[in-house]
Amino acid sequence: MADLYESIKILREACKNPRAKLDQYLSEGKKVVGCFPPYTPEELVHASGMIPMGLWGGRTELALAKSYLPAFACPIMQADMEFGLKGAYQGLSAVIIPAACDTLRCMTQNWRFGVSSIPMIPIVYPQNRACRASVDYLISEYENVLLMLSTITGNMMSEKSLCNTIEIYNEHNAVMRKFAEISNLHLDIITPVIRHAVMKSAFFFEKSEHSAIVKDITEGLEQLPSHPFSGKKVVLTGITAEPDDILEILAENKIAVAGDDLAQEMRQYRTDTPSKGGGGLKRLALQWNARHGCSLIHETGKPRGTLLAALCRKTGSDGVINCLMKFCDPEEYDQPYFEADLRKSGYPALTIEIDPLNASYEQLRTRIQTFSELL
Repeated sequence: MADLYESIKILREACKNPRAKLDQYLSEGKKVVGCFPPYTPEELVHASGMIPMGLWGGRTELALAKSYLPAFACPIMQADMEFGLKGAYQGLSAVIIPAACDTLRCMTQNWRFGVSSIPMIPIVYPQNRACRASVDYLISEYENVLLMLSTITGNMMSEKSLCNTIEIYNEHNAVMRKFAEISNLHLDIITPVIRHAVMKSAFFFEKSEHSAIVKDITEGLEQLPSHPFSGKKVVLTGITAEPDDILEILAENKIAVAGDDLAQEMRQYRTDTPSKGGGGLKRLALQWNARHGCSLIHETGKPRGTLLAALCRKTGSDGVINCLMKFCDPEEYDQPYFEADLRKSGYPALTIEIDPLNASYEQLRTRIQTFSELL
């Protein structure tokens, strides 16, 4: 049991202090590349011999970022810009920014001029994934990223290295899916806060290192008898459910997170890169084309509601909490579609506004308490 709790503690500490992980890797002589959310091609960084590290914002007082971003910009991007301008990311060899929404498109230029000490590498993913040319286009985007990464390392990534990295990342996906499944049987230990820490911490570790820690946690849980949770279970959907204050309110009301469709969590791990279909870059492009159920990826038919209903059935959840990122247009566009599908399936949904920069959650506490009584 000591190993189980010690492993959880390691991952929680990484979430509380990502800078310590960055400093650790730098002290080991490794180069680190910052990866903006949500779908930076980490595999290219890893296969180039560097450490990809997620940049998901955090709590900070906005001052410098106001000169670059409007008040209605995504709170994650505002925080990332503030940290960059204040020097919190010094030590990074570069950042990669995927232009997946309007704010991220602006971030590429804001970062280029505001934080010139850290090179910026942009990437644009194709949205018309039904077009055969989308694969060729995305391969060309990956090649541009690799060219810029090679100026940092002095070497071009090899095909062998990329194939090895793809195996590491696919194994990590499987490890995270297994953890999500087993944790639902131990909701006394895997509280909403701890579940989130295990998921988010993956952005601050080299992936094989993180896989090993999560395997230890999962094996430790499997040695314990299943816990008959007496409260309510929910599925979370959205970009992120941060900060921990929100997750603590869930626990206060005896609500457990039994599954999620968060961009910061299981959306990252549910789609593997194909083992066949061409070289490494082509297979990575095919993986992008296989992603589904995300507001930031164009998809006909809006299948997210069906996905959420199926996840509720699979996990035995009583309803869905939509963690709507403040000022996130793509998520707002999806909301009426998946909520309508959830109503048809008989699952209630609560939408809460997520603003990681906020410091007061009393109104949210009342709304979650009311929702728990209706489940």
